[in-house]
Amino acid sequence: MKPAAIEECDNTCNGSEVSPENIRLTLPERATTDKMAELFKALGDPTRVRLIYALSRQELCVHDLSAILDMGQSAVSHQLRYLRNLRIVKRRKEGKTVFYSLNDAHVEQIFLQTHEHIRHE
Repeated sequence: MKPAAIEECDNTCNGSEVSPENIRLTLPERATTDKMAELFKALGDPTRVRLIYALSRQELCVHDLSAILDMGQSAVSHQLRYLRNLRIVKRRKEGKTVFYSLNDAHVEQIFLQTHEHIRHE
């Protein structure tokens, strides 16, 4: 038995001409939605958010990130590895020093738009 709300729906909700079936057919593939969920999961950790914020300001090494976040270098490296695996950050080696930055402008825009959204609630 269908719930009452579904029985009453006659596909003219709010005067919409778009059918649920058409929307269903345009949904992103499962692999894409899984990757999107992983990205949002990564942003669900306050430490990683602070790390991403620091990297949105400039390219930094683990030592500097450790000082900025007041965390051990091992913990920072662990978070950077997680973010690198998700292609949120990238690294560049210069001699023995590894510098980290955001992977691309898309990552920066997602972060900055989310930050702006929260600031104006």
